[in-house]
Amino acid sequence: NGQSYTTRQSWYQLTGLRQDTNYKYVLKLKGQSIASGTVRTWPKKSKSLAFFVIGDWGNGSRTQFAIASRMEQERQKLAKTDSPVRFVISTGDNIYKGGSRDKDWEQKFFAPYQATLQSIPFYAVLGNHDGNESEASADLPAYLDNFFSPTGAMTRWYKFQFGGFAEFFALDSTTNQHPAATSPAFQESGEQSQWLKQQLAEKPLDWRIAIMHHPIFTAGPNHPPAMPKLSHWFESFRKDGVSAVFAGHEHNLQVSERNSTSGDMQFVVSGAGGELRSASVRKKMKSRNIAGWAPQTHFLLVQIEGDSMTILPVSDKPLILQNPAGQAIPLPIRVPRRTH
Repeated sequence: NGQSYTTRQSWYQLTGLRQDTNYKYVLKLKGQSIASGTVRTWPKKSKSLAFFVIGDWGNGSRTQFAIASRMEQERQKLAKTDSPVRFVISTGDNIYKGGSRDKDWEQKFFAPYQATLQSIPFYAVLGNHDGNESEASADLPAYLDNFFSPTGAMTRWYKFQFGGFAEFFALDSTTNQHPAATSPAFQESGEQSQWLKQQLAEKPLDWRIAIMHHPIFTAGPNHPPAMPKLSHWFESFRKDGVSAVFAGHEHNLQVSERNSTSGDMQFVVSGAGGELRSASVRKKMKSRNIAGWAPQTHFLLVQIEGDSMTILPVSDKPLILQNPAGQAIPLPIRVPRRTH
């Protein structure tokens, strides 16, 4: 809008912009330009939405950079359409091997996604490598600082909505702890679970979507399903109209059956944005309620139009989603909206 704004903080809240409008900007530090780009504001009301999902990526590898580049190509292509990509959802393990210092994040977050970050935000959840479940307790404050939540505060769980159409519940399924904490935040009696019940009890928007790191349904190969410890979340999702749940933790792609076992919800494991485990899970897929699997690095393009969602896995190479018999499953995955 041709105006300048000054802040001593690492963020600035700008109000009074027009809805669903592109704005060019330049960031300056001590008078020197350090970044520029174009952002698009969100509409107040919408019946469509496109976003990315990516998980388990923060290792600074060539693989991570390749998937990040492919994701930015897709963002640029869709930016010219009536349904541009509005944000990136991360399913956790945002940084491996360190993360307590800002410089730890340069090669593993800011460099791979530089072009994408100039236009759209990342909304993340905690993974076990983002705190002291698997690494150092000092990683957690750095994570909370680098992923400033849409609520305007640094928090381990939060809710946000787009266009009065879709609402997202970003949850902490880890045992990451502040020093004063005495129990994991995901426990049924805990503050987070009580908050989730209250939020889900409110009048729903058309689409309800949950994000967490540990998958409730998974065929492995390295981790068991999180259903035993998160069954109270599952029941809340089922009862209160959640349509899709995105998780990570396993370094592959998995898509659940949508049936009575899954509460007619679509569960997706997307945990191969930079780390990959290629060991076959086909023998366990039926018993674990998994319909499709792909041992490939990827991100997801999720598009919602009215009452229908499509989920398209995208890689830097052709991606094949396999059923338990090893046969290819047609893409994209189509998910109908569940009602409250």
